[in-house]
Amino acid sequence: MSAVADAMADAAGELLASLSPDQRQLAAWPFPSDDERQRWFYTPTDHGGLTLHQMDDPQQRLVMRLLASGLSRPGYVTAATIMGLENVLDELEGWRATFDRPRGRDPSMYYVRVFGRPEPGGTWAWRFGGHHVSINHLVVDGEVAACTPCFFGADPASSPLLGPHPLRPLAGAEDIARDLVRGLDPTQAARAIASPVPPVDLVGANRSRLTDGDLPLPLPAIWRQPFGEPLHSAMEATQQRAEDSVGLRPEHLEAVRFTTAPKGVAATALTASQQDTLRALLDVYLRRVPDALADAEASKYAGDGIGALWFLWAGSITPGEPHYYRVQGPRLVVEYDNTQRGVNHAHAVWRDPVNDFGADVLAAHYRTCHTN
Repeated sequence: MSAVADAMADAAGELLASLSPDQRQLAAWPFPSDDERQRWFYTPTDHGGLTLHQMDDPQQRLVMRLLASGLSRPGYVTAATIMGLENVLDELEGWRATFDRPRGRDPSMYYVRVFGRPEPGGTWAWRFGGHHVSINHLVVDGEVAACTPCFFGADPASSPLLGPHPLRPLAGAEDIARDLVRGLDPTQAARAIASPVPPVDLVGANRSRLTDGDLPLPLPAIWRQPFGEPLHSAMEATQQRAEDSVGLRPEHLEAVRFTTAPKGVAATALTASQQDTLRALLDVYLRRVPDALADAEASKYAGDGIGALWFLWAGSITPGEPHYYRVQGPRLVVEYDNTQRGVNHAHAVWRDPVNDFGADVLAAHYRTCHTN
C-alpha cells in the first residue's frame, strides 16, 4: 500500500507546486486540522478548499490525477461520470438552481484540500469533494491508513442514452442489493426488512462520527453553512414533500435508527450463495479504491469473515419504488438510499465507524510517537 501512498504524494506535491500563493491558502492546510479535515459533505455546498473553476487547465488536470491516485479505474470513471451529471441535472431542473451562487449545478464546483506535506514516508491527508462525491484519504508514515468516508451519489440515478441502455453510475449498488433481498426466504426476509417505508436520506447523514441512536438529519443541516430565507424554508418544504411522498412516519425512522448493535439479518443466517452475493455487493463499495487497498478490505470478509456483517433493508423490493439498505459490521457501515426525485436520486456511502478519517490509527500513531 506504500506504492499507492507514494502515487498520492507525487500527485499532490505536483499540484501544490503549481499553485499561486492565493491558491495555496485555500488548498494547503496544516496537518491534522481535525476540525476541518473531518468535515465532509455530499450536497452542492462549500466542501472547503480550492475549486476546479479557480484553477487553470493544467492545474485541473493535476487535481484529476490526484483523484485518480486515490481511486480504482472503475472508481475514477464513476466519479468523473457523477461530476458530469451536474450538467444533466441543471438541464433537468430548467437551469434554475443557484444555492446562493451564480450556478447551483456546476461541474467545476469540486474542491480539493491537502493537509500537511505530501512526501514519501510522511503523515498527511487529502480530500476531494463536491456534489455527490466525497473522497477522504489519510497517509501515516507513508502508508494509506484510512480511505473513508467514501461517498458516491447520482442525480439523476438513471438517465437516457442513445440506444437501449441508460446511464446508471450506481447500478451495481442498487441491483446487487435487490438481488440479495429478493433471494431471501420468508424467515430471512422477515429479519432483513425492517420497515415497509424507507428514510428519504442516509441515516448517518454527513456526520463526522456515527454514534448510537443516529437518525437522518434535517436537509438544511447537511450543508456547510445555514441558509437565509426563503431558501431555508424551501429546503424544509422539499424534505417534507419527500417524506410525505413515501408515507414516512416516526415508527419507520425508529426501525432504521442507527445502533452500534447491527439490525437486520445476520450474514451467518444466509446461505453460501447469499453470502457470495453480499460479498459482491461489498465489492461495489470497496473496489472504489485502488486494488491494494480494496484487497486488504475485502480480505476481512473472505471465508468466515463475512459472518461479522448484517444486512438491513427498508422500503419496497420492486424496482422503481423507494428503498434503503444498510450493511453493518464492527468496522464497516454501507448505506444506500434511492427515494427522492421519483426514485431517481441515489446516495451510496462506505464508512468505517471506528476509523473514519483515520481517527483510530492516528490516535495510535500519536501514542507511539509520544511514547518514543
